Amino acid sequence: MFKKYACYLSICLLAAPFVACAEEALPPLPTLPTPAAEIPVEPQSPLQAVLINLRQSCPAIATRLDGAALSQLQAFYQQQDWLPVWASESARLPALREQLRLLADDGLDPARYPVATVAPQDGELCADIEISRYYLQALQDLHFGRLLQSHFEPLWRADDTLRDRQAELLAIAVPGLHDVPAAFDLARPRLAQYRDLRQLYAAQRLQTLAQWQPVGSGPLLRPAMEDKRVPELAQRLYSEGYLSHAIGTSGNAYEGALVDAVKSFQINHSLQADGVVGPGTIAELNISPLIRREQLRVNLERFRWMSQDMEPNTLLINVAAAELTLYQDGAPVWQTRTQVGRADRQTPLLKSRVTRLTLNPTWTVPPTIWKEDKLPEIRKDQTFLSRHNLQVLDANGLPLAAADIDWDNPGNILLRQDAGPRNPLGQMVIRFPNPFSVYLHDTPSKALFDKGPRAFSSGCVRVEHPMQLRDLLLTPAEKARTETLLATGTTHEFRLAAPVPILMTYWTAQVDGNGQLRYAPDIYSRDSALLAGLDRAH
Repeated sequence: MFKKYACYLSICLLAAPFVACAEEALPPLPTLPTPAAEIPVEPQSPLQAVLINLRQSCPAIATRLDGAALSQLQAFYQQQDWLPVWASESARLPALREQLRLLADDGLDPARYPVATVAPQDGELCADIEISRYYLQALQDLHFGRLLQSHFEPLWRADDTLRDRQAELLAIAVPGLHDVPAAFDLARPRLAQYRDLRQLYAAQRLQTLAQWQPVGSGPLLRPAMEDKRVPELAQRLYSEGYLSHAIGTSGNAYEGALVDAVKSFQINHSLQADGVVGPGTIAELNISPLIRREQLRVNLERFRWMSQDMEPNTLLINVAAAELTLYQDGAPVWQTRTQVGRADRQTPLLKSRVTRLTLNPTWTVPPTIWKEDKLPEIRKDQTFLSRHNLQVLDANGLPLAAADIDWDNPGNILLRQDAGPRNPLGQMVIRFPNPFSVYLHDTPSKALFDKGPRAFSSGCVRVEHPMQLRDLLLTPAEKARTETLLATGTTHEFRLAAPVPILMTYWTAQVDGNGQLRYAPDIYSRDSALLAGLDRAH
C-alpha cells in the first residue's frame, strides 16, 4: 500500500509544473487513512455534542461566535465535565444578573450581556450555553477591556511573549461559579486609578447631568482686564462648582475670586495655571457636561488595558498629562512633570525596561528633525551650524566641512552636537529598548515645564528633574559612580544593575489624591474614537 501511495505522489510532483496549462485536472489522490489524532472523539455528554455541532444545534448562538469564543466555551465546559452549569444552582443566575447590572459602574453597557431571566431547565442546553457565553464575555471585557487596545491605541512591548488570555480568564470564571460576585471583583482591575475612577463615575452617572453654556472666543483675557465675556465666564465656573456664586464685577472686570477660580480650573485640567483665559482654556471650558462624563468611561477602558502591563515597580508616564510617576511596591513615591511629543510627532506608547544611562550625551539629530527642521534653517543661513555647535559627519561618523556640501542635495550625512550645557539632551539620557528611537532625557528648556499642555518635543520625553529620578533608580554606589563620570564632561554609557520597567501610556481623566477629578487635554485627539468604539453594539 505504501508503494502505491508513493507512486501517486511521485506522479503529482513531476506533473506539478504543467498543471496550470492542462485542460483536464489530474485524477485525485487516493484517500489516506485518517491519523489517529484526527479521528473524531465520541462526545462525553449531550452538551459536548451540542457544542461540537453548535451551528446545527444552536444556530442563533453560532452565528454570533467567532472561533476564539467557541474555543473558550468548550474549554469552560470541559472543566465542568461537560455538564450544564446554570440550571443546578438556583442562586447562580440571579447573582450573575446582578453583577451584569453593576457593570454600568464600570462604564460597560449591561445590555451587551442579555442573559435570560429564568434559569434553563434540564435539557435546555442552548440556553445554558448562551448564559455561559455572556458570563465569559462580561468577565473578559471587565478584565482585559471591552475593545482591543491594538486597534485603537497600540502599545509596543519589548517582551512580546504571548499571554494565554483564555487560561487567565478561565482561572477566574471556573471557580467563580461558586461565588459569582467574587469572580467579577477578581476580574475587575486592582489599579487604584481604576477603582477610584469607577467609584466617582458610579456616583456621577446617577446624578442629574450638569448644565453650562459655552464661553465665547476672543482675545486673551488677562487678570485686571475688562471683557464682555466675564459674566458668562463666571456663570460657567459657578455651574461646575469653581465659584460659590456667579459673581458680578463692575465694568466686567476680570479680577479677584474669578481669577482664582480660573486658576483652579486650569490646574484641574492640566493647563498652565496663570489665570490667562486663552484658546486652550476656552476649549476645555466648552467641553459639554455629557462629554465630560463620557470621558470617564473612556478612561476606565484605558485603565483596564493598563492593568495588564502595570508592574509594582514601574516608571509610569501619562503622555496626555505629560507626567512621570515612579511606583515602588505598587505605590507612587515620586512624580515630576515632563514634555512630550507634539501632535504631529507623537510620543509612542510602549512598555520596556530602563537598562542604561548616557551621561554627558552627544546629540545626533534624528532624521525627521534633520529634514524638517534643521536643513531648512541651514539652507537659509549656514552660520546656523556654528551657532548651535553642530558638526557635520558622513555616514561613518567622520567629520565633513560644511562649505564642501551641496545643501540643496546634501546626501547621506549626519548632524551631531557635542556634550555641553547647550545640548538639547542636557546632562543625561535614560535609555530603554524600543524601535522608535525615543528615550527620556534632561533638557535646557526648563521654562517649558511651567506650560500646559506640555506637548513640545519630537517624540522623546523631557524630564523636569532627571537627577532626582536617577537617584531613585540607582543604588548609592551607582549614584556616586555616575557623579564621577558626569564630572569628566565626556560621554559615558552606564548600565543599571537592576533594569526598571517603564510604561508609557495615555489617559485623559483620573481621580487625584484628594478625591478630585483631574483632566488632561486630549492632545492627540483619541477620546472620540475610543468612545465610538465603546458605543458600538458589537
